[in-house]
Amino acid sequence: MSSLKQIAIGMGFMAALASSAAAQTVAPRNNVTPAEKREIRRDVREVRQDRREISEDRRELRRDIRQGDKGDIRGDRRELKQDQRELRQDRRELRRDVRQARKP
Repeated sequence: MSSLKQIAIGMGFMAALASSAAAQTVAPRNNVTPAEKREIRRDVREVRQDRREISEDRRELRRDIRQGDKGDIRGDRRELKQDQRELRQDRRELRRDVRQARKP
């Protein structure tokens, strides 16, 4: 299997896991502070933005592969990996903030 297919399959799995994680919300309780809610909303917004950037990078990568531009392919793969790292980091921050907000 080509590395591009592996990347696409891996990103599909990540998107599926990320969407299920994003669907889970903070358990309702009365003592979640407004600051905690703002932090969670900001983290969710960052995760969505990272997903959009990954989609855009994939689109550019596919275009460059069709055109056969090896230099741009290398650069697009590098950008895609960087955006994937940022997505993982933002998802970790979101999980941490949700855990902190749920603490009694």
